Amino acid sequence: MSAKPTTSDTGPLIEFMLQLARAYLTCGEQTAEVERILRRIMTARGLRRPRVLVFPTSIHIAAADSSGEHVSLSEGSPHGARLDQIAAIYALGREAQRGGVPPQEGLKRLDEIARMKPRFGTVGTILGHVVLTVGLATALMPLPENIAMAAILGLLIGILNAVNGDRPIFSAPLSVVASGVVATVVFLGVKYGLPIDPVYVLIPPLVTFLPGGMLAFGLVELTTDDMVSGASRLLKGLVQLILLAFGLTSGALLVGYQPYNLLDGQRDVNLPIWTALLGATLFVIGVFVHYSGPRRSLPWLLFVVCTAFAIQRLTADFVGAPFSGFFGMAGATILGNVVEDWWDGPPSMVTFLPSFWFLVPGVLGLLGVKRLLTGQATVDCLFTVVFAFTSIALGALVGEAFYKRLLVKRE
Repeated sequence: MSAKPTTSDTGPLIEFMLQLARAYLTCGEQTAEVERILRRIMTARGLRRPRVLVFPTSIHIAAADSSGEHVSLSEGSPHGARLDQIAAIYALGREAQRGGVPPQEGLKRLDEIARMKPRFGTVGTILGHVVLTVGLATALMPLPENIAMAAILGLLIGILNAVNGDRPIFSAPLSVVASGVVATVVFLGVKYGLPIDPVYVLIPPLVTFLPGGMLAFGLVELTTDDMVSGASRLLKGLVQLILLAFGLTSGALLVGYQPYNLLDGQRDVNLPIWTALLGATLFVIGVFVHYSGPRRSLPWLLFVVCTAFAIQRLTADFVGAPFSGFFGMAGATILGNVVEDWWDGPPSMVTFLPSFWFLVPGVLGLLGVKRLLTGQATVDCLFTVVFAFTSIALGALVGEAFYKRLLVKRE
């Protein structure tokens, strides 16, 4: 049994808890799960009556030791984390839950994680964005002209991301600038006769700006009665979509096109699954390089993303495209947990996030917002977008529940 901590131990421990919670929030973790992890760590360290309240923008911790009650709070973190940083944060959290990380050492390791440099350098990060953009373009519509334009745009946006770096103050205007640049280049190409399909070229270079995970996690939190966190994430995701749609519309107007031209060239396609899986493979390789995937995680990323996408494609023939996201995301959630717990692979969040990005719930939302801005909104369109997001969020929720109930590995 852990000894009761003294006042000199409690201060650093609570500070470690605050910083660890901030780190988990940068990974996009659900606030209820962050609260559970912190309570387990504090109990393992001997604190009495630990009380934790986590929101996306603030963290509140209260606990008692031999000297009395201690209360502390901190702001949340708006930064995002790369895949290698996510893996390091979850590894630290697991070790801390077993009581094996002294608070001072934990704070030092969190600082080291925050200072980690991209594994493949700036050039590799930019090239990774080109590859993931080409991969998504291949999965959407693999025409040579679409892929070539996607590569050019992926390079431009990769350079913009590299120049912006980790400065969150520029993140909101960056999404507007990036979408404006993409729309301007695409419609200049259309104006001068390039045979490209705007919708299928506009989406791939902007996929890293689409808040698919944020919107889906917001819906998950709302369905589990975490109303404040769910509503705030959902609203932030919707604002991000509106900023992207504003940038796209502004870029189109800049070269003399009307907003409704954003949907030019949109048509249904039924690609062979091997073509789409080739696109998924390129996408995962690009994500691995661009987001500095942890070592030896690439095979696991390919396995989870490609399997989840295959599940989505196969079920779409029976239940329709919007509801197929439920099965794809449930598969990704279950496989990610199995890879982590049974096969000693990377944390489930490392494989889970790329699955979100490739199943692209944000793309459906972006097209819906564009229809709203162009006057093409209908009740059916709006219902389809909401239903697609809800099905993906429920897929993640059901997949997690199914795993914990039936497949969780017993120690």
